[in-house]
Amino acid sequence: MQLYKTQHLKVYNSLSGQKELFTPIHEGAIGMYVCGPTVYSNVHLGNCRTFMSFDMIFRYFKHLGYKVRYVRNITDAGHLENDAEDGEDKIAKKARLERIEPMEVVQRYTVDFHTILQKFNFLPPSIEPTATGHIIEQIEIIKEILAKGFAYEVNGSVYFDVPKFNETHNYGKLSGRKLEDMIANTRELAAQDDKHSPQDFALWKKAEPQHIMRWPSPWGDGFPGWHLECTAMSTKYLGETFDIHGGGMDLKFPHHECEIAQAEASNGVSPVNYWLHANMLTLNGKKMAKSTGNNILPDEIFSGSNPLLSKAFSPTVVRFFMMQAHYTSILDLSNDALLASEKGFLKLMEALNTIDKLETNRSSDFDFKAWQQKCYDAMNDDFNTPTLIAHLFEAVKHINAIKDNKESISETDKILLKDTFNAFIFDILGLEDKNDANADSDKLSGVVALLIQLRKEARDNKDFATSDVIRDQLAALGIQLKDGKDGTTFNVS
Repeated sequence: MQLYKTQHLKVYNSLSGQKELFTPIHEGAIGMYVCGPTVYSNVHLGNCRTFMSFDMIFRYFKHLGYKVRYVRNITDAGHLENDAEDGEDKIAKKARLERIEPMEVVQRYTVDFHTILQKFNFLPPSIEPTATGHIIEQIEIIKEILAKGFAYEVNGSVYFDVPKFNETHNYGKLSGRKLEDMIANTRELAAQDDKHSPQDFALWKKAEPQHIMRWPSPWGDGFPGWHLECTAMSTKYLGETFDIHGGGMDLKFPHHECEIAQAEASNGVSPVNYWLHANMLTLNGKKMAKSTGNNILPDEIFSGSNPLLSKAFSPTVVRFFMMQAHYTSILDLSNDALLASEKGFLKLMEALNTIDKLETNRSSDFDFKAWQQKCYDAMNDDFNTPTLIAHLFEAVKHINAIKDNKESISETDKILLKDTFNAFIFDILGLEDKNDANADSDKLSGVVALLIQLRKEARDNKDFATSDVIRDQLAALGIQLKDGKDGTTFNVS
């Protein structure tokens, strides 16, 4: 019997603003689409948190026995600098600045994206389509929207007519915005603007002569609007209506709102039954921003090379840290939070590795079957990983009590306990037992810290020859030293 038949899952649906019993369109099968990265730079840690949340959700569905088609796209064109209608394509701008082909930019950062996610132990999606690979589908949707009267063409560009759409539909139902309020808070269009209304958005943009990424269309050479690609790819691979659409909170408006409008205008049906949104990640209580220096890349955490950190932290510790907050909650990253998570993770792994050594008795002093269901109840409550982790640590106390001969456990419960730990820790939370790797990392950090101190003493004594030897020998081993105002940090390449 499949677990989904006995475990009743509730999810928070952004569309209704409340938790709802999850019922897929087709029994035993789920279609899920998640907005992927725009590949013009190294993947942001906040983006990693969003993708990690949906990796956990994907894992739980699979654990329950569902057949899941998980689609996560790659945005490799059509995403302008201000995420709206003007500016330069982010990928094209990067290519122009570095004097390389746009697809070189795409390749470089797609590889980086996959490398980082692999370190975090993500499961690959079922399908990972690209925007540039679906230009034809996007053009066909534009034709359909034009034919239905919800779009108009001006000077080689095509715009979605939001006021016209809102006459018969509800534009703003996902974000809770009313078109009248949006109009009242919008300045008048500039004389040179082609749009009929400030709320209208581009389905197709005419490519100016200097625009690198361009494709032929019935309206002339151009490129698709950012919102269109997800409508094209989600409906192609999951159908006109599918179960779940996910992404970050920041995408709710305008991106997801526009997706709903495009799908309803072209297909005449609501595209998604459950909209799930993951919340943001902050750093030391502030929004992450490269411009302020309050920013950190995943590899800087893994190597300990960021001055905000006291040491390196393994990907699985970072993952455990992220799982300790509900995916809809804001989560603040700090050195202290990572240290606490590492301590908790090691405690959890120690308990897991103790289970096999426990001596069994005829009966158990603790109801492990009821405890197991509490673990499922936590996940069934909109994937409540912090409550799940609290239940796992509840079992840790009993494991230690059994080890100290203060409690007893039966052979049947011992098997159930180990199977449940393995299922929730590894299969669902996606953690890995990295005790040895953590120990090695700590040893490396300690040795390098000692060499950094010896190098500092040599420099203070004006013994620059010794200082340079330490730096060069470490570099030869792939350990780069970086001197800054706050001291010397290192990065392992």
